[in-house]
Amino acid sequence: MLFPVSSVLTPVRRRRRRYRRRRLLPIVLGILLAACAGAWLGSHRGTGASPETAAAAARPTVKPKPKPKPKPHAAKPAPARERLLTGGSLVAHRFAPRLLAASAILVDANTGRVLWKLRAHQRRDVASTTKIMTALLALRKLGPHTIVTVDKSVPRVPLVKEGLRAGERVQAWKLFYAMLLFSGNDDALALAIAAGGDKSSFVHEMNREARTLGLRDTHFVSPSGVVDVDNYSSAWDLAALTRVAMRNPRFRRVVRTRIVHVPWSAPTFAKIYVNHNLLLGSYPGASGVKTGYTHKSGHCLVASATRGGVSLIAVVLDSPDTYRDARRLLDLGFSTMS
Repeated sequence: MLFPVSSVLTPVRRRRRRYRRRRLLPIVLGILLAACAGAWLGSHRGTGASPETAAAAARPTVKPKPKPKPKPHAAKPAPARERLLTGGSLVAHRFAPRLLAASAILVDANTGRVLWKLRAHQRRDVASTTKIMTALLALRKLGPHTIVTVDKSVPRVPLVKEGLRAGERVQAWKLFYAMLLFSGNDDALALAIAAGGDKSSFVHEMNREARTLGLRDTHFVSPSGVVDVDNYSSAWDLAALTRVAMRNPRFRRVVRTRIVHVPWSAPTFAKIYVNHNLLLGSYPGASGVKTGYTHKSGHCLVASATRGGVSLIAVVLDSPDTYRDARRLLDLGFSTMS
């Protein structure tokens, strides 16, 4: 009896399928295991975590303690301003006959002690004694051989002037002698412009320095004192200012000079400056400082003298006889301090 071919072949095909499944099953399982392992490794490589890193990551994170901020340094207190003059016990003395000055003071230059005074804080016109402040500031900025080019405004300054020419080039030391001995207003303006850039800036510096020094009775409007309106000081302030100026050796050297011969460029060739301070050479130990006069201020004198280690400053404002008043003040000081 014959069977259909399809019924004979069916068991054979089934056996073959089972055989293939048994052969393919390990391969499929291997592929699946490899895929799982690859997925696991890929996830760990993506985070860059090794087993040690993973263990460390599992530990609680300890934040480092912030470093303490350094404490800000306490600002250093500003140095106390020097008291240039000190009052207190004055020398008990009554001048007979009285001094002729409207205002006067006598000071121990070494200590600043006020020995005697007369209306010492009264604000008065002080004329060319203003040039003490001009010299103090200009000496700080201009060396002896600094070349000063005379500004075109300098020859136009009024009253006392030596005749500087616009554009003239002059060494600063010559102008200091001319300003402090001859008292040239043009010399004062030339130095002020050279040291401050222009007149107004320099006058501003003069007033700022006055405030810094504690000169409460002082105000300037020019470097020369040629203008009286709103240009004033007091005997007290001028004595304090002179104490500071006399600490500068260049200032001391100029104001104690009686006469100086100065070489000059052509066509002048030479100049001679004579100090207006007549105490120099006539009063033993006289060492400066500055005279002044305008019609409104009257005759003014700031004088200094040294004997045997005792140094004195006398200021006489608006006196018909400044030299007599100054001598009497200085005599009182030396007799008291000796």
